[in-house]
Amino acid sequence: MELKVKTVNRIDGFQEALYLPAIFNGLRLTVRHFFKNLFGSREVVTIQYPEEQRHVSPRWRGRHRLTRRENGFIKCVACYMCETICPAHCIHIEAGDHPDLSIEKYPVVFDIDELRCVFCGLCVEACPKEAIRMDTGVIAMAYSSRNRFDYTRDLLKDTYRPNKETKYTDIPLPKTEEEALPNSRGIPST
Repeated sequence: MELKVKTVNRIDGFQEALYLPAIFNGLRLTVRHFFKNLFGSREVVTIQYPEEQRHVSPRWRGRHRLTRRENGFIKCVACYMCETICPAHCIHIEAGDHPDLSIEKYPVVFDIDELRCVFCGLCVEACPKEAIRMDTGVIAMAYSSRNRFDYTRDLLKDTYRPNKETKYTDIPLPKTEEEALPNSRGIPST
């Protein structure tokens, strides 16, 4: 089998060694964008973040969240399918016996290390109970500490509304919303 070789002609010389054409092309592009933004053209390149945010597709995979049943308890039955299929091995689950005998298990520990996650969505596809979703819309996760990227079971809940009529009183749950979820977007506390 014969390989095809493509020859690239390079222009060597004093002008190319100074990178002047590349510098002028970059300046030309910068000035063009400057005047587009200055005079309010319809094709403005710069957005005014955080007041103005880019449109995010509904198919975008954002931060994970755990869904709930009607009684307020999470749907996860600790089947380990999301942990098994995860290519980055960022999900850690420990199961416990559920007091309701119709439900076999529940996750005592459900942790996701968002620094290791590659946001592939395989955990969502593998879940038989549709307990884990990636539709929170949270796409900007910037923190100053690495340990703030470790999301626990209670931080992954989209909201924390403990049901007073729940029969699962012996399951350890956070006492307040601030303890479980500092705000409804799932930002971990310091």
